[in-house]
Amino acid sequence: MNKNILIVDDDRKIAGLIEIYLHNEGYTVYKTENGHAALELIAAQTIHLVILDIMMPGMDGLEVCVKIREQRMTPILMISAKDSDVDKITGLMTGADDYLVKPFNPLELIARVKSLLRRAYYQASPPDPAADTAGKHVISIASLRIDKQTHTVMAGSSPVKLTPLEFGILFLLASHPGRVFNSEEIFERIWKEKYFESTNSVTVHMSRLRDKLERAMDGEKLIHTVWGVGYKLEI
Repeated sequence: MNKNILIVDDDRKIAGLIEIYLHNEGYTVYKTENGHAALELIAAQTIHLVILDIMMPGMDGLEVCVKIREQRMTPILMISAKDSDVDKITGLMTGADDYLVKPFNPLELIARVKSLLRRAYYQASPPDPAADTAGKHVISIASLRIDKQTHTVMAGSSPVKLTPLEFGILFLLASHPGRVFNSEEIFERIWKEKYFESTNSVTVHMSRLRDKLERAMDGEKLIHTVWGVGYKLEI
């Protein structure tokens, strides 16, 4: 199925360059130059991924990201000239799935786009009988019901809205209750990329996941930190 990608960037030169590369990969591309127009377009069209610049006049990318997350789990790739760890963490904590610093190689951006789309929509693929869950696609633990095929999580009768990365981390930990996973193993299993020591991605996404689960489960803690080692899921 063809995927629709929205570019939100007031820099027409950069947006135009991204559009060319996305078109070459067969994607349908929409463009807006401000946050308000982006939100209107997302409400009117089916958008499978958003490429979102942080620095825009009026409503900046962080605010746009928050508003998207209030309604949708659409994958968001945030782009910005801000390259400090604090800026990256802020973007990821706001709800972005990935963060790319300008200037970037367009081929790297395309690789990130493909990776995000693959993770976000893999649930439409046939079940993999060789998966390490031994064919188990629904996991019930405490009040949670985690369904890999529908990519949904329920806490009792209430849905828990998770991004594709958050869902992947949860399903990994829930598939191996009591086992400790370090950041490197989580990153390479979920991101499907080589782990770099400087990345904060696992820490940030884990923090978001734990916060969502604890709010959905009235403060009950499922994911625990084993200091100096990693993370595990345990009641």
